[in-house]
Amino acid sequence: MKHIFGSTREEDEQQRHERFVMMTESPVRQLVMKMAVPTIISMMVTALYNIIDAFFVGHISTEATAGVGVSFAYMTFINAIGFFFGHGSGNYISTALGAKKYGDAEKMAATGFFSSMGMGTIAAVVGMFFLSPLSRMMGATPDIVPYSNDYLTFILIGTPFMMSSLTLNNQLRLQGNARYAMVGISTGAVLNIFLDALLIYGFDMGVMGASLATCISQMVGWFVLLLGTEKSGNVHIRFRNFTPTLRSYIDIFNGGLPSLCRHVFVCISTIMLNRYAAFYAAPGTEASAIAAFAIVSRVMMFAFSIILGIGQGFQPVCGFNHGAGLHERVRKSFIFTTQLATIILIVISIAFAIFAPDIVSLFRSEDAELVRIGSRVLRWQCLSFPLIGVSTVTNMMYQTTRKTLVATLLSMGRQGIFFIPTIMILPLFIGFQGVEMTQAVADALTFLLALPFAIKEMRCS
Repeated sequence: MKHIFGSTREEDEQQRHERFVMMTESPVRQLVMKMAVPTIISMMVTALYNIIDAFFVGHISTEATAGVGVSFAYMTFINAIGFFFGHGSGNYISTALGAKKYGDAEKMAATGFFSSMGMGTIAAVVGMFFLSPLSRMMGATPDIVPYSNDYLTFILIGTPFMMSSLTLNNQLRLQGNARYAMVGISTGAVLNIFLDALLIYGFDMGVMGASLATCISQMVGWFVLLLGTEKSGNVHIRFRNFTPTLRSYIDIFNGGLPSLCRHVFVCISTIMLNRYAAFYAAPGTEASAIAAFAIVSRVMMFAFSIILGIGQGFQPVCGFNHGAGLHERVRKSFIFTTQLATIILIVISIAFAIFAPDIVSLFRSEDAELVRIGSRVLRWQCLSFPLIGVSTVTNMMYQTTRKTLVATLLSMGRQGIFFIPTIMILPLFIGFQGVEMTQAVADALTFLLALPFAIKEMRCS
């Protein structure tokens, strides 16, 4: 019997069998790269949403740039919930497909998607009622609050689509269809570029135009991703398969907790960074300091998205082969992914350190203090940036194989366990420079935490 978009059950079974053979028999290096290329593009495009907004808004004013930067904390909250349901359901789907339990995969896909959509709706309603308190909570100073409110307005409206879009993207990627996940995300990002220019400058909407552009483009990307679930061989989203049982949510929790913790701590650390930057900055430069950290955060997230893409290309390979009991293939793919990520990070760090002032100036050259602070912060982060490949890929490997406790511990390191005490302690001794150094110190300590777990997995046969 045909589905609504024309895929028959026989076609689905044939496609799934072919994908199973590919994931469990292809040489692991080529397979990881095949999965990684579209996920790298997807992650870079996702990071572009924030880069594009920061670029266009940066030429409005320093306060506008800071307002969008403050709002990044709410964007990380959206990511936290979207990735929680996406990784929680997606990791389960990947393992279920590896074990050829297709019915279980369909139920989990529907449960993850509709739960994410529901949580997004609740967050949007609450956020609209408490808009200004939300901005102040995230670290906006009085002169920044109006810009933060403007940016948050349409972001809140689009929250249900943004959360569930991340869930769909991860479900498609983890079942081995990273290419279509890339198409869905890229469609929205390309549209965002044109809409930013049109709404910010053409219609003179300022920061609110950037917000509306992101909202519209994310909705379009959501629709494309939803259509992608109907392609032959993919796990289809059906409301009749929505099973919000305790068992379902325990499975989602086990697979998604590391992502949830990681993004929640990103949200907390972003708020703390905004507050400490404003507190320790020289009088009169608070907006410049917040804007500088916001710009560097987006630049580093864009670079980090490459590593996330490589790691997310590794995850379906890891999940399928773990589900199929092929543990040596898991080990080989883990080693290759870690090596590749580290090499790329070294190259990026050298380039960013050399051209730091030029990179920051692209966003807001009119503010010399912003460029000065941003250049120093970027160079500090480049010192330890090559180390995060080991910690990131190790975290993903433990998460995908559903070793929840270790994965959660590792996920909390970079922006939580080490970042929070570092930003509270360092500035007490060296002032604003301590704020600038915090992320670099946290990255180095996270590497030391992850290294024993990485070595253990590399030695396992």
